[in-house]
Amino acid sequence: MPANRFNGYTDYGVGVGLRIPHYNYIFEKKPPVDWFEIISENFMVGGGRPLQALDQILESYRVVQHGVSMYFGSAEKLNRDHLRRLKELVRRTQTPWLTDHLCWGSVDGRYTHDLLPLPYTLEAVRRTAQKIQEARDFLEVPIAVENVSSYAEFQDSRMTEWEFLTEVVERADCGILLDVNNIYVSSQNHNFDPMTYLDRIPAERVAQIHIAGHTKYHKVILDTHDHPVIDPVWKLYERAIQRVGNTATLLEWDDHIPPFEEVHREALKANRFLVPLALANAS
Repeated sequence: MPANRFNGYTDYGVGVGLRIPHYNYIFEKKPPVDWFEIISENFMVGGGRPLQALDQILESYRVVQHGVSMYFGSAEKLNRDHLRRLKELVRRTQTPWLTDHLCWGSVDGRYTHDLLPLPYTLEAVRRTAQKIQEARDFLEVPIAVENVSSYAEFQDSRMTEWEFLTEVVERADCGILLDVNNIYVSSQNHNFDPMTYLDRIPAERVAQIHIAGHTKYHKVILDTHDHPVIDPVWKLYERAIQRVGNTATLLEWDDHIPPFEEVHREALKANRFLVPLALANAS
C-alpha cells in the first residue's frame, strides 16, 4: 500500500504526546516510542528547562510539532513574531511536517486560548486557505490542518464540515491532520454520520491521524482527552486507515494523565489496524 501524497511518513508508526509528568520516566527508561508530538507553543521560548528537556528528547526520538494558536480562520493577519519564533523551533526539531487547527480564536490581537469553529462559507475558505499558504511559505515546512470538535454551529454555514475542510485543503494545497475522535464528538453533538465524513474527505491529503478519549455529559460530548479511546472511535480509525493507508498516528491524553506505560499501551492499540510495513511495501 503506497504512501499517498501527504502521508509519506508511513514509517513513523504510532506516537505519543510529550507531557511533563512523563519526562522522568522517558529520560530514565528510554521506552521504545516511534515518535513524540510536542505542543509548539510550550517550547517557543528563549531557553531554560523546556528547551533542555526538548533537546534531550531529540537525542533519542523523532519529534513532530503540533500548534494550538496559529488561528488560520481568524480575520486578522498572521502574527509575524509568532511565526519567527515558530520557525526557530522548526529548525531546532527538524519536524518533517507541522500541524495546527482549522479554527479561529483571536480578535484584534486578543487570544481566547480556545479552538473555535468556523462558519462554513466560501469567504472563510478563501481567507483560511490564504493564511495557510502564507504560513507554509514562511516556515518552509509542510502544513496539515486539524478538524476541531465543535459544540455549536453557525446559521451562516453553506456547506458541511467535510466539504469545508476539503475546500480549504485543496485551495491551500496542504495536508489534513485527521482527528477521528473530533469527528465522532462533533457527529454526536450535531447529528451527522461520521462515516460519511470519512468517506468524503480527500484521502490523499491525510498526513497524520489523532486518536483520543472524550467525556459524555447529559446533552453534549466534550473533547477532553482524559479517557481511553472508545470502540466507536476505533472503528472510525479503522475506516480511516482503510481509506488513507498507514499514516502517522498520535494518541492525545492531556488531563488526568496516567503513568506513561498506560498511555503508551493505549496508543499501541492502533497497531491492530495498521498493515505491517513489509506487506504495505509489497502491495
